[in-house]
Amino acid sequence: MTINTKPIRIGELLKEKGVITDKHLDIALAQQKITSELLGDTLIKLGFVSSMGIAEILAEQAGLEFLDINEYVIPDDTLKLIPRDVAEKSGFIPLSINKDILSIGVGNPSNILAVDVVTKLIKKPPRVYIIDGAIIGDVVERSYFFFENRIQKQIEDIIANIKSAGAADGDYVNRLTDLIIMDSIRRHVTDMHINPAEDVVHVMYRIDGVMQYGYCLPKAVQNGITSMIKILSQLDIAEQRLPQDGSFTYSAFKKTYDMRVSTVPAMYGENVVIRILSGATSFLNISTLGFYTPDVKRIKSLFNKHHGIILIVGPTGSGKTTTLYAALREVNLLEKNILTVEDPVEYKLPFVKQTQVNIKAGYDFALAGRSFMRQDPDVMLLGEIRDEETAKIAIRASITGHLVLSTLHSNDAVTSIPRLLDFNVDKFMLSASLLAVMAQRLIRKICKFCKYEYPLSEEEMNIFKEFGFSVHKAFKGKGCGKCNRIGYAGRAVIGEILVVDDEIRELIYSAASINTVRDAAVKKGMKPFKADALRKAAEGITTLEEVLRVVG
Repeated sequence: MTINTKPIRIGELLKEKGVITDKHLDIALAQQKITSELLGDTLIKLGFVSSMGIAEILAEQAGLEFLDINEYVIPDDTLKLIPRDVAEKSGFIPLSINKDILSIGVGNPSNILAVDVVTKLIKKPPRVYIIDGAIIGDVVERSYFFFENRIQKQIEDIIANIKSAGAADGDYVNRLTDLIIMDSIRRHVTDMHINPAEDVVHVMYRIDGVMQYGYCLPKAVQNGITSMIKILSQLDIAEQRLPQDGSFTYSAFKKTYDMRVSTVPAMYGENVVIRILSGATSFLNISTLGFYTPDVKRIKSLFNKHHGIILIVGPTGSGKTTTLYAALREVNLLEKNILTVEDPVEYKLPFVKQTQVNIKAGYDFALAGRSFMRQDPDVMLLGEIRDEETAKIAIRASITGHLVLSTLHSNDAVTSIPRLLDFNVDKFMLSASLLAVMAQRLIRKICKFCKYEYPLSEEEMNIFKEFGFSVHKAFKGKGCGKCNRIGYAGRAVIGEILVVDDEIRELIYSAASINTVRDAAVKKGMKPFKADALRKAAEGITTLEEVLRVVG
């Protein structure tokens, strides 16, 4: 494997690729004089480029393949081959072994040390991938921690000991609770469910939008685990008859996770659900989320408008916030005053004035929206439209010359219009202010390491034909060690974009039916969810089964 040992002038390379301008580079160099940090790190901190974006460009320049490590599971038998301290000192992560050739991930294409070390240990040169250099240290720490500590084995041992003893003391319960949370972080869980049954307690995990079975715990631990989570969340441990909501923070691997807790009384005890908000280390570019190429151009154009409302809608956990911030990067952050209020702040953007709701102090979206008007804004981001007051403030701000960005819970783009009207907003004001509605959901991607082609049945081909696709073969994932035997790795966006023009505006004002508005939007180029999802299945990004699961 050839490694480029020439020093990389990252600033010039990014300019050459059109990622940054001379103005961006001048600001980064000015800050670098104060902080003495590397230029690449400064550009990332300033939000001019993401660390993943830099990694992809470095891979392209070096002629190496880029690998998104966030979508990759490193097998234990691979980690056995390289000692942790060797990986840390040499700046690489072992990825997999195939026919005695070890694949490794490096953050710097010039890392000749990693190649030399692996060649000496394995007796063959490695296959080199470029991964996000900003997180390689965290990946090494996290991967070896779970490999060395055998979290799953510890959980199984504690369950066996409790079953043997017939009771659970406080130390066992505390350790078991901690291990289950750690295991959920290891598996990239978004929601952890603790569901008591008559004789046992079931732990379920939501991963990539799908519920998966975790563990079966002895009934003896139920009260202890529930009480511990309540104490962490500052909830009333004596109250078991009414639902409660709380939160706590959990620190692991130099990262803080925001845990949102909900308890509900059920037949066999309290159901506990913990939503795990991992925070974001790197924001994405709108072009990388999975939107159809013509839609990307449309989105970029919309976010450069001077006034109006742009809504991103979808169910909970559909990636609305990620899309909102990826699109926000299309706004000229250096020339416009941008204010946000969020719950919580998930992405930190330089040159953007970000605030976080504080319900106990009375600081909510509505109050923030009113206050922002006195802060000389060009763009206002209201994390979510939840009530009548917030909706009316958003409309008022957009009509007075501001671009307002927000999210809304809605099934699709068109049904968000009656959802807004339910907030008692004026139809004329809504039709005059609404620029566009972007609806989205997330769909699982086929693991590229175990992907295979298969012939479609006539019935399956007809599903594609309904939306104009002539397809005879499709793809699936067999399931392998790299995708945890699931056949899927990572998720992509499927979306539909409703752009409000004069005709749509008139339909909103005249309270036309949902079907009328939808038909008009489709004639003007809006692609329905299913059409976008089937396109991804035809292109081999996802499976037909996944399309039918997500959009029916």
